[in-house]
Amino acid sequence: MKPIALITGATSGIGLACAHKFLKAGYRVIATGRNVQSLNKLKEEGKDDVYTLIFDVRDREIATLCLKSLPDEWADIEVLVNNAGLALGLDPEYEGDYDDWDTMIDTNIKGLLTITREVVPGMIARNKGHIINIGSVAGDAAYANGNVYCATKAAVKAITDGLRIDVAHTPLRVTLLKPGLVETNFSNVRFHGDDERADNVYKGIVPLTGDDIADAALYAAQAPAHVQIAEMLILATHQANGSVIVRS
Repeated sequence: MKPIALITGATSGIGLACAHKFLKAGYRVIATGRNVQSLNKLKEEGKDDVYTLIFDVRDREIATLCLKSLPDEWADIEVLVNNAGLALGLDPEYEGDYDDWDTMIDTNIKGLLTITREVVPGMIARNKGHIINIGSVAGDAAYANGNVYCATKAAVKAITDGLRIDVAHTPLRVTLLKPGLVETNFSNVRFHGDDERADNVYKGIVPLTGDDIADAALYAAQAPAHVQIAEMLILATHQANGSVIVRS
């Protein structure tokens, strides 16, 4: 039987790239997200190797109900990729939007915790599993106007480190991937659909792609059982950290 990977936010960007990479590597994929059309397309491509769940990780009640509804043949999740996350706004903290803050905190932190809480006990019971959390270089140090987003990704790092400690007595492995500049719809979402402003983020540099991060996730998942890739920082060649980017 093929191993099962559950990937949140699998409708675009890094999450969708992870779904494709894990399918190609011989996994069955449980893909979650809010975009029904994207999930249906992934299901058409992956056929019997894809099971879709439509929910927003911010909605704890629906998320838990969906996960508890998994058929027996899809219940033994071996790899969890906590990818669902977003940035909203790029304003000074003293001018930040309350709704943007709530959405980032509820998605990036509380949503990740909900999925982890629902999936990991099964891994503990089966004595097998791997949790891969998608953090960010932004979690290492704040950058100008990144305030709350950076804080949520710093929280992801702390949560990931804490989980690794909590499961150290088991064979479970816990990985934190920290991407830098990745060209997805991330910036379009951050700037609330302002495509021109989003495009400027990637000008003058060759950014990472969703596939680059998916490659790292698959590498961590396929490492020998005694090897735990605890943390990986992945940057574009001309990016030094969250705030230093050299553009041509």
